[in-house]
Amino acid sequence: MRPLTHSRRSCHALSSVEQRDDAFSPEAALALGGPGWLRERRSEAAERYRAAGLPSGEEEIWRYGRIGDLDLGRFSPAPALPAPPVMPPLPSVAHALIDRIGERSGLVLTLDGQLVEADLAEESERSGVWLGAASAAQRGEELVGAARSRPGEDDADGVDHLAEAFSADPVLLTVPRGVELARPLVIVNMLAPHHSGTSTGPAVFPRTVVHLSEGAGASVIELFVSGEGALLALPVTELTIGDGARLSYSAVQQLGRSTWQLAHGFAAAGRDATLRWFTASLGGEYARVRTDSVLEGQGGSAELLAAYLGDGTQIHDFRTLQEHAAPRTTSDLVFKGAVADVARSVYSGMIRMRRGARGSNAFQTNRNLVLSEGAHADSVPNLDIQENDVRCSHASAVGPIDAEHRFYLESRGIPGRVAERLILLGFFGELLERADPAVRDHVAAQVRGRVQRVTEEPRR
Repeated sequence: MRPLTHSRRSCHALSSVEQRDDAFSPEAALALGGPGWLRERRSEAAERYRAAGLPSGEEEIWRYGRIGDLDLGRFSPAPALPAPPVMPPLPSVAHALIDRIGERSGLVLTLDGQLVEADLAEESERSGVWLGAASAAQRGEELVGAARSRPGEDDADGVDHLAEAFSADPVLLTVPRGVELARPLVIVNMLAPHHSGTSTGPAVFPRTVVHLSEGAGASVIELFVSGEGALLALPVTELTIGDGARLSYSAVQQLGRSTWQLAHGFAAAGRDATLRWFTASLGGEYARVRTDSVLEGQGGSAELLAAYLGDGTQIHDFRTLQEHAAPRTTSDLVFKGAVADVARSVYSGMIRMRRGARGSNAFQTNRNLVLSEGAHADSVPNLDIQENDVRCSHASAVGPIDAEHRFYLESRGIPGRVAERLILLGFFGELLERADPAVRDHVAAQVRGRVQRVTEEPRR
């Protein structure tokens, strides 16, 4: 485990307005540890946040969501870990994921967004693979933020500025040219819902940066898990896939039912690069994931997949961008979800064909099952086509379980609840078959458990 640098800071119980001004001030961001370049970026982002504030639900990218309900005064940045940091026992879902994966190329453990341990297999280290804190990496300053910087564009808002201002030292994985990790690399982000000595819940800012050089290959599986209690999580994921490289990235979100998640992921793929990005969203009170993928090189391809299942009062909120900036690129998005009780889901997706993307293809599919009268799903596909000789298609569907499918099963002696369960498992099973095999069994087991509970409980 590489040595880490930590700083301590104090937190105070203040009113909502004072809390925002103090706990999330530029001075608080500047007080965080790390090298000069990282502290400078935090300070600049905190100034931008102070000027912009939180976004409004009237903005298109935030419509249908709950950003207007966020009271930042209820939270303060989680305190720095002691040195050396101590990792509490992992929850059972983390052990279940690790056990199902088996042999790994590496394992990263973070607590409240701060790196605790980074273990890399010997053969990977000999190949020049880097895994650890970005501040300790030779190219850390260059690689952090590389996936999200597009010349002439900056659509970052207050939430992005806040995440940048208070992110801990990012976890960085770099894979050299032509090197392929033989086994998955696992990142477990454990978020604690309470920290002592304050009247506020913690705000945590995990950040993961993956950079694959030309012709490299890797499978990365990231788990976000927390207990119960008020918590605000702003994870940031940055994926850069070099020319001819292949990356499979899977994010499994199993946060507590009182957690707010405002996640933003970025991916930039080069010439003939391949990206598969799979997201499973199962926990949280309000769980939002924004995914921006850009195909920058000719012949690049991206497969974007997501499964989500909400019950109770949960809200799962997805926003996606499939951007084609080079010719003969391909993207295929399939998001599937189900909501029960009074849960809600939101999907808003944009396919953007830039000038110069001739010969490109983009597909976007969002399907939602509404299992209760009080549940609701919004699905809003969008197209922005600036080039000729391209092919785009989108499809969205919101509705209950197909009555004919249910009748077919019931007519063969299968009870109604069991029929619903089988239909739901088939609905998600088709999608999970496209996920990384290393994470498929874990997500399938979690989905089965949730489906069992949803179909057994009385409808609201």
